[in-house]
Amino acid sequence: MPGRHVTDHQMRLFMKFRQTETVAVAAAKASISQASGYRIQNDPRLPSAKKEPRERRRPDPLAEVFDQEVVPMLKAAPGLRSIAIFDELIRRHPELGRGVRRTLERRIRTWRALHGAEREVIFRQTHEPGRVGLSDFTAMGDLKVTVSIAGEPLDHRLYHFRLAYSGFEHAHVVLGGESFSALAEGLQNALWSLGGAPEEHRSDSLSAAFRNLCPDAHEDLTRRYDELCAHYGMTPTRNNKGVAHENGSIESPHGHLKSAVTDALLLRGSGDFTDLPAYRRFIDEVVSRRNARDRQRIEAERACLKTLPARRTCDYEEDSAYVTSSGGFILRRVFYTAPSRLIGHRLRVRLYDDRLELFLGSSKIETLPRGRAAPGKRGQVVDYRHIIHSLRKKPMALRNLVYRDQLFPRQAFRRAFDVLMERLPERQACRTTVDLLALAHERCCEAELAEALDEILARGELPDLARLRERFAPDPARLPEVAVELAPLQAYEELMGDAA
Repeated sequence: MPGRHVTDHQMRLFMKFRQTETVAVAAAKASISQASGYRIQNDPRLPSAKKEPRERRRPDPLAEVFDQEVVPMLKAAPGLRSIAIFDELIRRHPELGRGVRRTLERRIRTWRALHGAEREVIFRQTHEPGRVGLSDFTAMGDLKVTVSIAGEPLDHRLYHFRLAYSGFEHAHVVLGGESFSALAEGLQNALWSLGGAPEEHRSDSLSAAFRNLCPDAHEDLTRRYDELCAHYGMTPTRNNKGVAHENGSIESPHGHLKSAVTDALLLRGSGDFTDLPAYRRFIDEVVSRRNARDRQRIEAERACLKTLPARRTCDYEEDSAYVTSSGGFILRRVFYTAPSRLIGHRLRVRLYDDRLELFLGSSKIETLPRGRAAPGKRGQVVDYRHIIHSLRKKPMALRNLVYRDQLFPRQAFRRAFDVLMERLPERQACRTTVDLLALAHERCCEAELAEALDEILARGELPDLARLRERFAPDPARLPEVAVELAPLQAYEELMGDAA
């Protein structure tokens, strides 16, 4: 049966059928009464347009205070938050109750739209292929999955490069801060992976790299950054300090990239990696999958990029260090051990984001992992292989060694030392620990020996050096058999005769 109330849908059907049918037939097809059909003929407006505006059903709780108190606050302090105004009103007029908060917020929003100050406008840009590449750093500490290396949480961030037109991305794991070396290494890796360079490189003013620098250092860093861009024929530009949306073509993709990394870690089932290169390969794989989605646009933009120069430019900082009789040197408040044969020599040091390269003259002699000191403290990077030969002559030096905690390459060696100190005399405990380190070095079995120590300590036993040396001795069956055939002397005489 036709309903009493006519809907907008029924009204539209009626008007459609009325073009070819009578009022009665059109009303029947639209499921409305014939009387309603005749009324519609006289007033063809939609039912929703006939509703009278609903008037207020209860008194306005803000009628006495909004114009007299709230508006003066908004005019005096345009940046004042709505919640602050609400708290102030409740303090002045407790009788209002906390139920007026939403009403007040809507009223303030409407007043600001009608009478407030002009707001900043963001101008959307049309990007040209090959025109702009952007760089920025993003912290990775807010991921839902903790990233760790061999069980140790990894404090890091990502250097993120992106082409504004095609969306090509490159990410590089950075262990330190937003330094020039991290920017230079990440940017050059991105350009060589891309196979070309854009006309313009845009950054966020390198605020972290420039912070707390003296004027000379600030000028030097700016010069080096400009020279880096000039090497690839790019024009360096920076957005205004503190205006993130001017770098919006990469600020927003930060969140998408980190979400993709988080999803990949959850699918992987763990955020722990065996070593840093494994984690870097994982990040490269995530970014590669994202680039594959925009392959056509990326290939189109590659044709518009500038040709790369013949070689990369420097992506490191250079310093010098003197190796002392302690078997190491101090650089940037971090003590590094070095091969003892370098004691008394001054080295040239190239500082990368994650490593140090040591040079004696023009000869590269060693690569060390880079360490960083905590604020107000000194750091230590110790390689037991550098000092084990001297430590074997003076094993008791281990007892109060300044960098003893950093000397042990794995936790198993540290636990073994603690157990030996509890259950053996100090001299014997130190001697045994040093011999364990020497065994790991000489037999190249650091990881395997650490596993063996964990098993021994779990059984409540002490390491037996004789058994461990036998266990990790070279296997004669694995040694290659080399057959040496001596040439007859007559062959040499014939050779010398032919030469004469």
